[in-house]
Amino acid sequence: MAEVKKVKLVLFLVGSVLLISFIFYAYQIVYVPNILVEGDDRVFIVKPGSSYQTVLTDLGKGHFVNDMVSFSFLARLSGYDKKIIPGRFILRKGMTNLQAIKILKTGKQEPVKITFSYVRLTDELAEKLTRNIGVSQDEFLDALNDFVENNNEGFTKENVRCMFLPNTYEVYFNVQPSDLIEKMHEEFNKFWNEKRKQKAKDIGLTPIEVSILASIVQAETVKQDEAPLIAGLYLNRLKKDIALQADPTLVYASGDFGLKRVLNGHKEIDSPYNTYKNAGLPPGPINVPQIASIDAVLNYKKSDYYYMCAKEDFSGYHNFAANLSEHNVNARKYQKALTAEMKKAEANKK
Repeated sequence: MAEVKKVKLVLFLVGSVLLISFIFYAYQIVYVPNILVEGDDRVFIVKPGSSYQTVLTDLGKGHFVNDMVSFSFLARLSGYDKKIIPGRFILRKGMTNLQAIKILKTGKQEPVKITFSYVRLTDELAEKLTRNIGVSQDEFLDALNDFVENNNEGFTKENVRCMFLPNTYEVYFNVQPSDLIEKMHEEFNKFWNEKRKQKAKDIGLTPIEVSILASIVQAETVKQDEAPLIAGLYLNRLKKDIALQADPTLVYASGDFGLKRVLNGHKEIDSPYNTYKNAGLPPGPINVPQIASIDAVLNYKKSDYYYMCAKEDFSGYHNFAANLSEHNVNARKYQKALTAEMKKAEANKK
């Protein structure tokens, strides 16, 4: 009888030790910090199409998890291995396995900031917008083509860049391409409120045409205080059906965006963007204009100017003229100053 009691006591003690060990290990697995134990808060990205094993590999290579065995055990126990959600997640220093798995499993993401400013081509726009999200450039461009084909607001392949307003936007890493484009579309409609639409109507342009003209104005000057006057000059030419003769459109038509000086040969380029050969506005913008440039067109400054030429002091400002003879005087002053500057530069090389 005593032997039986002794065996029972031993079994009880062994069982107790095992139970306590199990409880302790379970507590460690669930509640003891295991994420970035010796690091700072970091971003962890789960790419679209990632498998459970890929996630574990990325967590390990990135040194996010201290004890991968306990993390993997709890992840499988929670069912995370059955459904992987792509996204951009913030994993914080000292998180437990349970906290990290909950974030990954529920898809609780931190938004991504996407921004773009001076962009000329649609491909450039696609690259900047998709740089930090789970959408490829091709996926974005395909969705943009679908939007162009199905919209009834006048957007075409050439002018759809007018819909994108340079700014900083927040989206989620796993945003769908069509949803990203719809967000840009909503921002465009929000910007073009009734007041701005009325101003566009008053000057005889659609919102898209305003943006196209704004892109030319933006390329003509770095001096924002001069932009409304330049906008007014081009509106004068449009009203008289005079070709805009805007040099930046020739740079765009040439495809050589490093072009420093427009020559007579460039004026013969066969392109709808050549505003020396073609009257009116080009079919699309030559860049994605800033909001300030769009507003410069809407709030243009009235004048009797039809011509402009860079100032001879190289300040970045322009001399304006109401007729060709005045313009020729201004042009000669600039050419004289430019020639002198070039001679000075040559002399300094010797």
